[in-house]
Amino acid sequence: METHTRRLLRLVVATLSGLSLAVGITGAAHAEPTPAELEAQIDKKWNEVEPIIEQHNQLKGELKANLAKQAQLKNQIDPLQAQVDTALMRVSAFSVLQYKTGRVSTFNALMTTGSPDTFAEQLVMLNMIAKDEAAGIKDVLDSKKVLDEQKKPLDELIATQKAAEAEMAAKETTINAEIKTLNDLRTKAYGTSGATGELRPVACPVEYSGGDAAKAAQVACQQIGKKYVWAAEGPNTFDCSGLTLYAWKQAGHTLRHYTKWQYSDTKRVSRADLKAGDLVFFYSDLHHVGLYVGGGWMVHAPTSGDVVRMKKIDSAPIAGYGRVA
Repeated sequence: METHTRRLLRLVVATLSGLSLAVGITGAAHAEPTPAELEAQIDKKWNEVEPIIEQHNQLKGELKANLAKQAQLKNQIDPLQAQVDTALMRVSAFSVLQYKTGRVSTFNALMTTGSPDTFAEQLVMLNMIAKDEAAGIKDVLDSKKVLDEQKKPLDELIATQKAAEAEMAAKETTINAEIKTLNDLRTKAYGTSGATGELRPVACPVEYSGGDAAKAAQVACQQIGKKYVWAAEGPNTFDCSGLTLYAWKQAGHTLRHYTKWQYSDTKRVSRADLKAGDLVFFYSDLHHVGLYVGGGWMVHAPTSGDVVRMKKIDSAPIAGYGRVA
């Protein structure tokens, strides 16, 4: 897993390094780009940024899960460590007593007794006490060793992930600058509304599938008009996988906050079998997802500077469909 984390970080940093060079408006210098041209550039730039957002979601999810495992192991180890410490304290207390009374010193033993026998007996007693304590906590020590061996590589992995998270956070300025550029382009093309038309052009959901899927579809529809914010999962702002996570959470199901995890955690269905509530995944790297609401429509959180809205699923390359079990 450590190799995977480092590989993920290198991919993100490499992608980020190229972003600032990719920003710009192309076209003839003598003519302003048309809205259609600007929209195409916004889509192109966003498809460079959104995979990074989803990779960040993945890293945060993995780190959160590992921190929970670390805390669980610590909760198991701490009582065992307390038992070991108590046993050591008892042996130590006897040793201190011997020291305070002068009985632990070979010289003192010889001077006060005239014979090494008394001192030898004291050392034997101390050794017996130590052995008795060790025998009493052998199982504790064995259990603690097993848990320590599990925790050590996890501690190292968490340290690596925290470093990756810190480096990714340091790149946040670059990401935010890219997002601002996209927002500026969108404002230039469409004004400050953030919308190119009706957010809900048809009834939402279009179809009723019943059960939890219908609930998820209804919840997604209720979020229309709320702002896109990357890494957000509601209730007031969303990114794409955050919206699907939130909708299904309200229906009593758990999805993880990363498009590829959601693809992995759902059952593959065909387009002919699509029902309201199913997830629709886009692009070969699965970096975007929407929630199907019937009639060829989905609800999705599209890009920064935009809001949750309905859109035809054929508006982008579809990679697959997923059903929440």
